[in-house]
Amino acid sequence: MFTSEEILAKVNHYIDNLPYDRRPESLYAPIRYVLSLGGKRIRPVLMMLAYNLYADDVDSILPVACGLETFHNFTLLHDDLMDNAELRRGQQTVHQKWNANTAILSGDTMFVMAFERMTHCRPDKLADVVGTFTETALEIDEGQQLDMDFENRTDVTEEEYIEMIRLKTSVLLACAVKIGAILADATPEDADTLYKFAEQLGLAFQLQDDFLDVYGDTKVFGKAIGGDITSNKKTYMLINACNRANAAQQAELLNWIGLKDFNAHEKIAAVTRLYNEIGIDRLALQKIEEYFAESRKYLDKLNVPEERKSELRKYVANMMNRQN
Repeated sequence: MFTSEEILAKVNHYIDNLPYDRRPESLYAPIRYVLSLGGKRIRPVLMMLAYNLYADDVDSILPVACGLETFHNFTLLHDDLMDNAELRRGQQTVHQKWNANTAILSGDTMFVMAFERMTHCRPDKLADVVGTFTETALEIDEGQQLDMDFENRTDVTEEEYIEMIRLKTSVLLACAVKIGAILADATPEDADTLYKFAEQLGLAFQLQDDFLDVYGDTKVFGKAIGGDITSNKKTYMLINACNRANAAQQAELLNWIGLKDFNAHEKIAAVTRLYNEIGIDRLALQKIEEYFAESRKYLDKLNVPEERKSELRKYVANMMNRQN
């Protein structure tokens, strides 16, 4: 059994040593740049931890695991372009460092490279792996479109939001562990159970991200607090605040949402105060715990000796900033 730290080191070493021997250099330099920015590598680590539940030769699936990481970073590259974001992991985004056309084309190339790496698996597993991956890729695009659609709506429900983040965030985590299980010859039942485990975990993880954007510590969270508030992003927090506010609270909230010119610090402070008055902080923490508890139930059901689950349990607890 490998620790998550050992697996992360394997993933980073593999990505750092990927060859870029095709031309033109101007197409591949942004790809090398994006993958060099690091990150937690959650998806490949999850895939390899899931594989390690059943098999010990984790190095054999590094190409597939890093293919999924390449795909994830491709989605971030295009997200940054659509959002006109200036920074990613503290560094310039590709469209800022190069230009929008380069971001589109290099992003498209990353997707092709990701797909090619996903095929580096046992021939008897190829159909299941590619089928799982392509279904996930379509679902992520569907989630991204929903997120864009929500920008122009004021009537987004909690259920719609949960479905959007399931598609945009959860399914890629679920894809990672399911492919890991498939490659390790797990039973179809275990592969499906792992999928459901990571799907629930992904919902908890994204809702925690929403929560930390309002209540997190900038130094720990890694980015400025309140960005979702200043951009009027439809999050679990804002949707429930609008639905649960009394008349006076709703009027104040809608006023802040409608302002074109505002002081960011004042808006963040005012909306956070409204969230506290309405009880959105407690509501969000309760919902996060519900999804995290549900994910643990699926992990409990997994037909694997408990000692082999320990590293995966530890890893997801760290993801969620938990002790257990």
